[in-house]
Amino acid sequence: MNDLLQTVSGTLPASAVRGPVLAHEHLALDLTRGADSAATLTPGHRAAITEELASLRAQFGLGLLVELTCRGMGRDVAAMARIAADSGVAVIAATGWYYEPFHPAELSRTSAERLAGTLVGEIERGCGGSGIRPGVIGEVGSHGDVPSEPEARTLTAAALAATATGLSVATHAQFGRGGLAQLELLTAAGLPPHRVSIGHQDLLDDPAVHRELAAAGAYIAFDTVGKESYRSDRVRLRLLLALLESGHADRVLLSCDVSRHGYLLSEGGMGYGHLFRSFLPRLRAAGVDEELIDRLTRRNPLRFLTGRDGADDDGPAAPGGGGAADGRADDGPEGGAGPEGGAGPEGGAGPEGGAGPVRRR
Repeated sequence: MNDLLQTVSGTLPASAVRGPVLAHEHLALDLTRGADSAATLTPGHRAAITEELASLRAQFGLGLLVELTCRGMGRDVAAMARIAADSGVAVIAATGWYYEPFHPAELSRTSAERLAGTLVGEIERGCGGSGIRPGVIGEVGSHGDVPSEPEARTLTAAALAATATGLSVATHAQFGRGGLAQLELLTAAGLPPHRVSIGHQDLLDDPAVHRELAAAGAYIAFDTVGKESYRSDRVRLRLLLALLESGHADRVLLSCDVSRHGYLLSEGGMGYGHLFRSFLPRLRAAGVDEELIDRLTRRNPLRFLTGRDGADDDGPAAPGGGGAADGRADDGPEGGAGPEGGAGPEGGAGPEGGAGPVRRR
């Protein structure tokens, strides 16, 4: 358990994050493949992204953003560092591999142990010679109900690297499928379930699977909020309320997964703030109180990142949020690295009881 978060600007005490956290986002990526040329966030979008985040910090106290662009997805940690500095929002970078159709060819010949060594090297020394170190492993992917053999190796590598370094693992479960198999692989490699977030579960209309994952101790990521072409927010709200009512409020993470420039506010999209401007008001209207909102949007992601599962947290956030000490960390590397390139489409056990049923006003 480590109460220090590794951000693109250096280490940051988790207790310094007094505002909400976006648990799965992208600030710089290139997911273009075939005809999908719009799945990018490039240097040309940086000013609009920075403006959005600065506005969310001012209006909602946004304190931290977890940036899950990993190896082969066009990751640019130097761009993340500039956005963090200019917006005042702390940013955590990631490492790992996406799902199989977008794996580099060399993965087919590499063992899970060697892949884990590559991840550990980035975590300990920084990405691409930049000195900027990842603070989470993800979004490590699979597609289908059972990971393919290469996906099983990259998931196993993620678990091995996580246990060696003390980081947590966030997954990409394509359209929400395969989460149980992902969790089985990760825990079989020695990773405690409370260090795992299973991604895109708001795209899976299966409350029984959500309950099973949560009862095992994993975090359930409702992380495509606002992506109405995949799943309506009306259905997301129903699925979330069902999970809260079943007593698993301590297992939920929320985010929007902005993964193409068309989602930016400047281009008419829902933006990074859709969670705060649209979805959370609907959650409040359904009777969820502010203490539980803070748990879902701040305390849960901080517990996931630090591994403080079952530990007493620091209580509700200060009124008005408060961000994360202007997004600046204690220390940080100088310089940075350019984009890494890549292609791909968008795309011990924890407690079983959670925080009890949803609290109604």
